[in-house]
Amino acid sequence: MKAPVQDQRRLLDLQALDTRAARLAHERRSLPVLATLAELEGRAADLHRAQVEARTEAGDARRELARAEADVEQVRNRAARHRAQLDAGTGLSRELVALQKELAQLADRQAVLEEAQLEVMERVEGLEAREAALAEQERSITADVAHHTAVRDAELSRLDAELAQVRQARDALAADLDAELVALYEHARARTGGLGAVALRGHRTDGVQVEFTLSELAAIDAANPEEVLISEDHGYVLVRLDPAG
Repeated sequence: MKAPVQDQRRLLDLQALDTRAARLAHERRSLPVLATLAELEGRAADLHRAQVEARTEAGDARRELARAEADVEQVRNRAARHRAQLDAGTGLSRELVALQKELAQLADRQAVLEEAQLEVMERVEGLEAREAALAEQERSITADVAHHTAVRDAELSRLDAELAQVRQARDALAADLDAELVALYEHARARTGGLGAVALRGHRTDGVQVEFTLSELAAIDAANPEEVLISEDHGYVLVRLDPAG
């Protein structure tokens, strides 16, 4: 096909805009803050699991403490009743002797229960301290997420605005070019993954190396300026420029 030389050369401007748009899109997908937020989300998920575990353990420990306290209180009440009965001196002597013996046993039992109660209390304190530490970590991560989310949003807003400008300029330029030429360019871009037009200076290309056969070189040299040249191997539109320029 043929196309005006100026249109062919403006394909390079179109290519520059498409390349710029692709780079902005890649930058948008690859912002470092996105990785930071992903890491924070992972840490928040781990923290949530740890908090659930800590709350469960602390709840179990508090219930165990309540049972231990109830056991101690039960023994204390029983001992208090026995002491009151002894102090009153009511009952047979053998019954009073039995009460004294049971009071000694209750004292031993109370000591064992209070020791167990103390151990549970210490465990509860440790678990509650862990809950508090995890809550502090949660507040810290929440603040970090809020900060980096604001950074991300600002970066995305900047990139989206620039990308919109590039796409607007690209659409305007494409609309001003020969439609068949643009279609050929788009076909080449689809085939190569983004590169549709390559500057050709004499027998050398800019930006990307293209090897030409002797027959291709002869065809390039013989081609009319308005004839659109296509790379046989890659399908690029070869835009001829002044070798010295």
